[in-house]
Amino acid sequence: MKSISVQQFIDKIEEKRDVKEVHENGYQEIYYIICSILNEYIHSDWQQTDASIRSQNTKKVYYLSMEFLIGSLLKNNLLHYNLLSICNEALAELGFDPEKIYEVEHDPGLGNGGLGRLAACFLDSMASLNYPGIGCGIRYRYGLFEQKIINGYQTEYPDDWLKQSYPWEIRKEDEAMIIEYGGEAILVETDTGNLTCEYTGTEKVMAVPYDVPIVGFGNQFINTLRLWSAEPVNDRQNHDYYNQLEYEKNVEQISGYLYPDDSSISGKKLRLKQQYFLVSASLKKILDDYLLDKTATLKQLDKKVVIQINDTHPSLAIPELMRILMDEKQLKWDEAWGIVTNLFAYTNHTIMSEALETWPIDMVKEIVPRLYLIIEEINERFCQRIWFDYPELRNKIPELAVIAYDHVHMARLAIVASFRINGVAKLHTEILKTKEMKDFYKIFPQKFQNKTNGISHRRWLLMVNPRLANFISSVISPVWIEQPNELNQMIRYVNDKGLLEELAAIKLANKQELAHYIYKNTGVLVDDRSIFDVQIKRLHEYKRQLLNVFHIIYLYQRIKENPNLNLMPRTFIFAAKAAPSYHLAKEIIKLINTVADIVNHDPEIDNKIKVVFLENYNVSLAEKIIPAADVSEQISTASKEASGTGNMKMMMNSALTIGTLDGANIEIEQLVGKHNMFIFGLRSEQVYQHYQMGDYHVNEIYQTDPRIQSILRQLHDGINGQTTFKDIYFQLLQTNDPYFILKDFDSYVEAQNLIDLTYRDPIKWHSKCLVNIAHSGKFSSDRTIHEYASAIWNIKQLK
Repeated sequence: MKSISVQQFIDKIEEKRDVKEVHENGYQEIYYIICSILNEYIHSDWQQTDASIRSQNTKKVYYLSMEFLIGSLLKNNLLHYNLLSICNEALAELGFDPEKIYEVEHDPGLGNGGLGRLAACFLDSMASLNYPGIGCGIRYRYGLFEQKIINGYQTEYPDDWLKQSYPWEIRKEDEAMIIEYGGEAILVETDTGNLTCEYTGTEKVMAVPYDVPIVGFGNQFINTLRLWSAEPVNDRQNHDYYNQLEYEKNVEQISGYLYPDDSSISGKKLRLKQQYFLVSASLKKILDDYLLDKTATLKQLDKKVVIQINDTHPSLAIPELMRILMDEKQLKWDEAWGIVTNLFAYTNHTIMSEALETWPIDMVKEIVPRLYLIIEEINERFCQRIWFDYPELRNKIPELAVIAYDHVHMARLAIVASFRINGVAKLHTEILKTKEMKDFYKIFPQKFQNKTNGISHRRWLLMVNPRLANFISSVISPVWIEQPNELNQMIRYVNDKGLLEELAAIKLANKQELAHYIYKNTGVLVDDRSIFDVQIKRLHEYKRQLLNVFHIIYLYQRIKENPNLNLMPRTFIFAAKAAPSYHLAKEIIKLINTVADIVNHDPEIDNKIKVVFLENYNVSLAEKIIPAADVSEQISTASKEASGTGNMKMMMNSALTIGTLDGANIEIEQLVGKHNMFIFGLRSEQVYQHYQMGDYHVNEIYQTDPRIQSILRQLHDGINGQTTFKDIYFQLLQTNDPYFILKDFDSYVEAQNLIDLTYRDPIKWHSKCLVNIAHSGKFSSDRTIHEYASAIWNIKQLK
């Protein structure tokens, strides 16, 4: 922890200021000044951390991910250096609003959803727990997109997050790597009888690293997030001017956009190029670092290095390392395979078969021809193993083969080559072992483990909710900050009326802040004493925002029919981005906004309900919403959500969950008990049974439930006689409601009614909230990282 007075901090700011008075760009100027002050501490500690890791020659984890949703870093880094309150006081004395300074920083466009936020939490915990680790990702020039809602529709604009200089990164041009695409890969026999590969006609790209410090909490331990940027190689003398321009344009696209639109062939090729770019550059860096020790041998690589693949996106690292070991280091297949299979661990994030990544064979051959030859060999050897060792699985080879049906199956590649495979919640892992990957589990039972996700409690409670954090510290001492399991001490106070009233006051203050933000940004005036019912996550059919909005339509109809309906006022808050090419998801956004427009402007319902859609959902927006949430909507179709982390963030911030028994909801329910959540809907085994038996018929519900009939009729004919949503209507009825939205509707309404009744007793409600806070320490990413470190990575905390 750094020790500095408020006056000393002011002096440091004044030393760096160009002018004394506050002017129009004053906030931006002060933002960069504070970053500069903080970087002086960070860079010194960063160098010392690197030196310590080298001197102790310890094993390191490299975390490969296409996403790192790190959020803004200034406030986080100040907190980790114990300078946040000092900085706030200094800024206030200088006449600045601290929050406006922090809002200058644009969220880095390095991720989209839970996958990237999980990676960011893991990096935070590794640094805070003194585990040596490096994140490896891509420095996207533009993030996913900036979302604007225009006439209720999502409209996408470039997320130009690097428009202003990013103060945390350091360009390391001297450590750039050359990556090669395409061309031809020809196997030839050497004089010794070994095979080697000759490459011709490849296209070269330079991968330039930018390092971002990941600051540990209170320990001066700094890990690194290395982000690769694609740049042209300057030796293209044989190309004319226009070819050179085309080449430069193509190169810049490789790190140009997070998740380029893959609805076209060119978009798919670009995604595949991005994945190879990430893994090739990262592996070269990993080997260079390892071989700095002149006594190191490649056969001992796994003693000093472990590589975690975050989902299937970095799976090309497996054949790429085989290529490097065989073609560049001259190892034979068995030697190289022995190294590879002891080095990689794979985290699976989905059980939805349509989300498991595959690539057309011809595309892989075109972009990474040598890797395709290696993947072919991996596939051949694996299929032979099945044929000889597991004859009962011979007829399932097409469902297990790495190459099948003219596609390369990336999850299968990761399973075959990794020494560990983990799911991200107990239910998810069990589904992998018993259903989705049961035949792989039969072959590799020793590989499968569970590692339930976690969140950084320092950012998602200590930083974003200081009122609640200070309250907890006053009750049980600040011990929970470094030992989050100590939050369970709060369970002693679940019947303390005075303390529960304090908790209620904290929630109200947070709601008032969010209500002000909502009014400022949308013009909608919401009742801060209403129930703040929150669903914030990626827009997808299985996450069932549609179920939520159907309930709102139903409530609205009830109020219209009975204006005196005894209903607790409710504010429904949505935030979500839909993939640009995901038509139905974008229609659901339009539906939410259409319903909001009708409800919010109807004086007859007397403000009993309000609906708000907050645009451009990102980490910074989540940090504003989560402390104010009363109800946490975690309503995915059971068996579809691998884990979820929004459920953990909101329970930690004293929201009660309404949800299905899906993902980590199950583990939350096991800790807090059914009576401290609102559980509804089909269970995962029932969902699978319906799929298997084919005995669910949506028309039976449609014909027998007048509420459903009324809602769907409005979709077809027009909400309040206005906009129609026939695509949603036909999707539900003609595809037999694949996510059981209508099937779970009745149970969902009952659970919502129970929320209404429970909220009427504030002491009872906040007692349940306190139970959730008390058990939320289990879902700290510190716990998850300790489990990875001991059971998968075999790495130690640095002294």
